[in-house]
Amino acid sequence: MTTVIKPNLLSQDEALSLVETAVKKSEAEGIFVSLSNNESSLSRYSENQISQNITKTKFELNITSYFGTRSATASTTELDPDAITATIRRSEELARIAPQDPEWVPMLPPQQYENRTSAFDELTATISPLARGEIVQKVCAMSAKAGVDGSGTLSTDTYLEAIANSQGLRGCNKYTKADFSFTARIENGSSWSRQTACGINQLPTETLTEELINRAFASRQPREINPGAYPVIFSGAAFADLLIWLIFNLDARAADEGRSFMSRNDENGKTVGNRVGEQMFSPLVQVQRYPGHPLLQLGTFFGDGLSNNYLEVIKDGVPQTLSYSRYWAAQKAKEPTGYMFPVVMQGSDQSLADLISQTERAVLVNRSWYVRYVNPRTLEVTGMTRDGTFWIEDGKIAYPIKNLRFNQILPDMLRDVDAVTKVQRYGNNVLPGVRVKAFNFSSVTDSI
Repeated sequence: MTTVIKPNLLSQDEALSLVETAVKKSEAEGIFVSLSNNESSLSRYSENQISQNITKTKFELNITSYFGTRSATASTTELDPDAITATIRRSEELARIAPQDPEWVPMLPPQQYENRTSAFDELTATISPLARGEIVQKVCAMSAKAGVDGSGTLSTDTYLEAIANSQGLRGCNKYTKADFSFTARIENGSSWSRQTACGINQLPTETLTEELINRAFASRQPREINPGAYPVIFSGAAFADLLIWLIFNLDARAADEGRSFMSRNDENGKTVGNRVGEQMFSPLVQVQRYPGHPLLQLGTFFGDGLSNNYLEVIKDGVPQTLSYSRYWAAQKAKEPTGYMFPVVMQGSDQSLADLISQTERAVLVNRSWYVRYVNPRTLEVTGMTRDGTFWIEDGKIAYPIKNLRFNQILPDMLRDVDAVTKVQRYGNNVLPGVRVKAFNFSSVTDSI
């Protein structure tokens, strides 16, 4: 039995040597080189049997050449030295005729990145399709024995990224990630969740499968409740698909230009800056950009070379900063921040069951589905509950309820958070489950 395979990736030394060589070949006034090399494997299963087992290796080299305030980027997916040289020349030719960039910023000088090593799990990087399939086989066997239809994915990813420019900037990261998702369906009952880890052996595949099978049985024969505003308890997975919309909209330029919920207006409705420093959310909302969190251990820089370091985003419910691009930071005499990802929100030592036991009445939401904008300016979104929605009464799950469509202003939701659970990792974010005092449901849906 083959349990491991050799990954088709460059080493970190090879990656740094390649980007260094590209910089030396440049004939432009400046050059920025970024390399990405990743191997992603996916095992997909449906109706209690594996349906897909694939591995994909991707290499991409991006070359950006600069002549004054003109620039252009060309890319190649070939490692051949002649192909790389041709890509460099192509970017130079395009840069010479490109229009001048009115928002041009000079290239980054060498940066001081955090002194830490990203998580790299050897088994996750080398696990074979057969070994992944055996994990899925156990999940499918559990589903079949319980009499439910089980479906989902098990994936592993190995990432390598390297950057260099003609000002001496250099950086290289290598890390792994594993992700498991599972949906259980029986009759008109359904449940879903996912978990993510640095290594595949850290995924609780069988424990989560058993939990979701039991929830699918409990979600059958749902009752209908009237739409309206209710207290809600969100699982961490459901909350993740809502919070990410707010974090994505913490953009300084949009706020300063009056296009964001973070814009601050005077009595005449004119935008006069942003709302950083205002008490906007519950004091329980504590959010950081924290790539070094023990559950994440991601890379130390962004694709443009800016440092991806620890950053306080929301403290005690008060926004501490916004996301500043290099251009907008220069306009506002601020330090550029880069993006606000990955997101970590602090939790507590309580479980979701603890929150339920402390709640007189509420709706329990296990999944937020198909979330979309209603009004980007106020950050009102719409979406649906799915895969197991329940009515809580007197500290217990009373019965399943039919799924509901919601229309909710997300800043108001975070203002109304009054309890949080332990944190877990979902994708590249670490979040708790939360309880909110009021959440607006607009209609009943027929979705399962």
